[in-house]
Amino acid sequence: MDLRIFTEPQQGASYDTLLAVAKATEDLGFDAFFRSDHYLRMGDVDGLPGPTDAWITLAGLARETRRIRLGTLMTAATFRLPGVLAIQVAQVDQMSGGRVELGLGAGWFDEEHTAYGIPFPKDKFARLEEQLAIVTGLWATEVGKTFDFRGKYYELTDSPALPKPAQARIPVLIGGHGATRTPRLAAQYADEFNIPFASIEDSEQQFGRVRAAAQAAGRRADDLTYSNALVVCVGRDDQEVARRAAAIGREVDELKANGLAGSPAEVVDKIGRYAEIGSRRIYLQILDLSDLDHLELISSQVQSQLS
Repeated sequence: MDLRIFTEPQQGASYDTLLAVAKATEDLGFDAFFRSDHYLRMGDVDGLPGPTDAWITLAGLARETRRIRLGTLMTAATFRLPGVLAIQVAQVDQMSGGRVELGLGAGWFDEEHTAYGIPFPKDKFARLEEQLAIVTGLWATEVGKTFDFRGKYYELTDSPALPKPAQARIPVLIGGHGATRTPRLAAQYADEFNIPFASIEDSEQQFGRVRAAAQAAGRRADDLTYSNALVVCVGRDDQEVARRAAAIGREVDELKANGLAGSPAEVVDKIGRYAEIGSRRIYLQILDLSDLDHLELISSQVQSQLS
């Protein structure tokens, strides 16, 4: 079971804060540092000092880390034109020496689009499908050849399809709860399918849909990695768990029901139950980015029991 650190910087984090968390992620032996791609805070937080751009952040971290994978859960297809996104991600992959992964989703948070003047079309899923075809098609085009695409929303003509990533294939993550279209897109384009903030039962059902879609598309179901994203709140004792829950404005019982919370033994046990239904990777949503001792505890007393 891979454990990856997943941050939500729109809730309030500077680049320096994210750098500190990424370096701790690397030093403590976690597999990867991922971040959301949002421009507006959610809920009852001030969001200060303001948003950081996901791919600018990852470009910086690409030069200041050496081992960990770097990526997004999820970049919104509404934020960037697909040709531009392909260039950005390929460049960051080069800057990292081949450690980047792209999570790409349709986009859903209309208020952040309104706040920053980003168009928020109704037909988001169809645009996502074209974006996936373009981004992966540009990367797969041989050097010296060109890429063309004619879609309803995007057209590319005689694109040199450059630059190329450092990796032969940048892993693409697709995720969500949709019962039909999401599994179909994952089967066609994804290297990994991620379901965020879902119960063991709901995860098992959605993994089954994706596995069936992969087989229908002529792929082996096990060609995809299946993963979860879950909020985490671990403490050495009940008081420490309660303190960490309060720091992120959550209740302990709710966190235990909907995420990974409690003692290290409790969290290891619940991760094991996700592993039993096919999850091979957990993105640990860290909401208090100032609490690096939390990462150390998870590394020493949770991750150490999963290898």
